[in-house]
Amino acid sequence: MKLNSNITAPLGGNNPVVVQILGICSALAVTVKLEPAVVMGLSVIFVTAFANLVMSLLRNGIPSRIRIIVQLVVIATLVILVDQVLRAFAYDVSKQLSVYVGLIITNCIVMGRVEAYALGHKPWESLLDGIGNGLGYALILVIVAFFRELFGSGTLFGIDIIARFGYVGNSLMLFPPMALIIVGCIIWVHRSFNKDLQEK
Repeated sequence: MKLNSNITAPLGGNNPVVVQILGICSALAVTVKLEPAVVMGLSVIFVTAFANLVMSLLRNGIPSRIRIIVQLVVIATLVILVDQVLRAFAYDVSKQLSVYVGLIITNCIVMGRVEAYALGHKPWESLLDGIGNGLGYALILVIVAFFRELFGSGTLFGIDIIARFGYVGNSLMLFPPMALIIVGCIIWVHRSFNKDLQEK
């Protein structure tokens, strides 16, 4: 069913990070610990879903020459809303995420789904597409953060997991290049199970 595939496809065969190679920058920056990675993922799900919904509702009334400007205004408004909510209710996480919440405005996944999908589909389908692609992005962030925090600090969500057994954190896992290596490993595993994505 098409509506189901809007949710499930970005979680597997058409993941925006490992298949389309979008949104890599924030994967390097916010995945040292699980908590900010989860919050960032939820933020992108919210922005992508509602940007798709709003732009789909407006799609027939926007002149093509100003559509990019309208998209940026809608996305920026949603990002500011998310940023202010985080500052009000999760200030510590907001400080950890720093400027990266604001940079959701330029996230290729958000702009790409609005341009490629929402402007040509109905609101409900566009909403589901936004949720699916946001979930696909969040999934990769959480996987990367899981390994980086577990083996970098010996904790998960700040709770001692293997550190209590005398594990000394591997500080290499806390540096941004390690996030890129983990994403590369995820891409390799993903493509090994998806033969149609392999280059001939």
